[in-house]
Amino acid sequence: MQHQLSIRGAREHNLANIDVDLPRDRLIVFTGLSGSGKSSLAFDTIYAEGQRRYVESLSAYARQFLEMMQKPDVDHIEGLSPAISIEQKTTSRNPRSTVGTVTEIYDYMRLLFARVGIPYSPATGLPIESQTVSQMVDRLTALPENTRLYLLAPLIRGRKGEYRKEFAELMKRGFQRVKVDGSFYEIDEVPALNKKLKHDIDVVVDRLVIRPDMESRIADSFETALDLADGIAVAEMADTDNSAKNPERLVFSAKFACPVSGFTIEEIEPRLFSFNNPFGACPACGGLGTEMVIDPDLVIPDDTLSLRQGAVAPWSRSTSAYYAQTLDSLARHYNVSTATPWRDLPDAVRQAVLYGSGKDIVRMVYDDGLRRYETKKTFEGVIPNLARRYRETDSNWTREEVEKFQRITACDVCAGHRLKPEALAVKLAGLHISEVADLSIRAAKQWFDVLPDTLSAQQNEIAVRILKEIRDRLGFLNNVGLDYLTLSRNSGTLSGGESQRIRLASQIGSGLTGVLYVLDEPSIGLHQRDNARLLETLRNLRDLGNTVIVVEHDEDAIRTADHVVDMGPGAGVHGGRIVAEGAPDAVMANPDSLTGQYLTGARSVPIPAERRGARQDQHLSVIGASANNLRNVDAHIPLGTFTCVTGVSGGGKSTLVIETLYKAAARRLNGARDLPGAHQRIEGLEFLDKVIDIDQSPIG
Repeated sequence: MQHQLSIRGAREHNLANIDVDLPRDRLIVFTGLSGSGKSSLAFDTIYAEGQRRYVESLSAYARQFLEMMQKPDVDHIEGLSPAISIEQKTTSRNPRSTVGTVTEIYDYMRLLFARVGIPYSPATGLPIESQTVSQMVDRLTALPENTRLYLLAPLIRGRKGEYRKEFAELMKRGFQRVKVDGSFYEIDEVPALNKKLKHDIDVVVDRLVIRPDMESRIADSFETALDLADGIAVAEMADTDNSAKNPERLVFSAKFACPVSGFTIEEIEPRLFSFNNPFGACPACGGLGTEMVIDPDLVIPDDTLSLRQGAVAPWSRSTSAYYAQTLDSLARHYNVSTATPWRDLPDAVRQAVLYGSGKDIVRMVYDDGLRRYETKKTFEGVIPNLARRYRETDSNWTREEVEKFQRITACDVCAGHRLKPEALAVKLAGLHISEVADLSIRAAKQWFDVLPDTLSAQQNEIAVRILKEIRDRLGFLNNVGLDYLTLSRNSGTLSGGESQRIRLASQIGSGLTGVLYVLDEPSIGLHQRDNARLLETLRNLRDLGNTVIVVEHDEDAIRTADHVVDMGPGAGVHGGRIVAEGAPDAVMANPDSLTGQYLTGARSVPIPAERRGARQDQHLSVIGASANNLRNVDAHIPLGTFTCVTGVSGGGKSTLVIETLYKAAARRLNGARDLPGAHQRIEGLEFLDKVIDIDQSPIG
């Protein structure tokens, strides 16, 4: 095997036909001015060729599923390994993607809770135990006399297949009817099922009409259903016309059921804990954990306006006189003036306008220009009216109009946990899976370290391998300085540096050797306190037997490297050359290396002798910020100056500046709909006319 990576004649972008030999299985740092050609050499030449050769080595069938990269402008490269690029980009904008799912930690957590989790009753708080057949019979016989129902055995739940053999076996055993995807069929008349789609199949064990002295028959039917469906039986109320889409169902379990409330868990499998699976997702929000609601602050954006001046924003834009006349009628009913500013109206009147008049009958007077008429009715309310129109309309235009007055809030049903009640009823050491995911990585690591002490010997035997995988991955995330993130954190809210470090931790966990890794400034956004742990992680990746190429400006990274390549001497057409290369000491000793001069202290960034003074009368003040980990923070930021907000990773910088200050300013100045983080008030926005957030997203 070659002991070096040889590049000859690299001309991609601004590279000036360069030749370079890089040692394999070493930590190599490419540094230099911005635009000097570092990324062109590392990503667009070395990585691109490594990826292209790997894809070319696959079969024609496999290649059609992979992106084929163009051959870079280079004469030849020798000693190249399969390449993996870890770039500076957000992991995913998918709202279903979290830190836990990206790192696969959540997948192991689902398996852990499914195998050793203990279900608890929401009603009693006690562990749920199995139901006996006699308890099931008692519950059915307690129904009103003459209640008609089907006793079903849920054979298949949300699985793909044609199930011909299963239907044939059922016929042999004497069963006659089944319920397939919501419709009843005779078994020999079931239509051919699409094997690529998921299906639900229930076997009709018995058709019952509740009457006295039926206990024996019901018990026999339950025994049959439980045997057929692995301990689960369903009693479904029979509809008279057999067309009810969602008939009432009573679920019985020989495994998990609360005798007090009747709360039952059909199955405890990993998919029950997946918010991306209909069997685990909250039925209200579909597993997103959030819902769109009408925001009163967006409906009334300016409380200094009166009803006549258009205080009710969604109704002020209408060309029809209907809405204005409705507000006039309300004002007459409550004996207030439509010229009174909104904030000066009585609370009862404001509540009636926004949420309806309740039982109060209001005399509404309308004039459409052709006739004048009046009617007496209760007033629906602006917010219920918007919600109903959004729910009932088929018009995209109407939906877009109503969405202007909505904001995202935590789902009322699952409280933002994303999962259905059955999943949240299963706990370990007093926490359900979403509460564990809400822990920071540092706290989660401690929780999983002590979890075995709370488990029985049998549970520990089952969980030992799962816990090892979870703890290893949490350790990797901790080592790259991400211990402040939570596993439930949405991937779309991560910075480019955080996303890259998550992928870096995942790669270390994969344990690959003989691979070429190319990274783009992994230290960006990382506090110096955590830099040593990141560099140790890069060395561990190298020690596995990999070549690690890092495009970096960080001084510690350059000094730690086994080999440094300094690009320059300028940027663009003035760059594209290798100014110096070798060990860090060799680069520092090279008089042509600008990077070396800064490393030795021959050059430094000058500190201004004078700084611009802040205006005493103009500043922004954030009062009582308490979002995420902020503890009732007051911050005063002078205007007209360059202000830096710094601190350790996870200290709350982004929460204060972006989540609180920017979103509150954008909401007021730009008309944005994003809800800012919790705070009491912000002062000084009257000195600004707009606010712009420049983040790590690509421009253009």
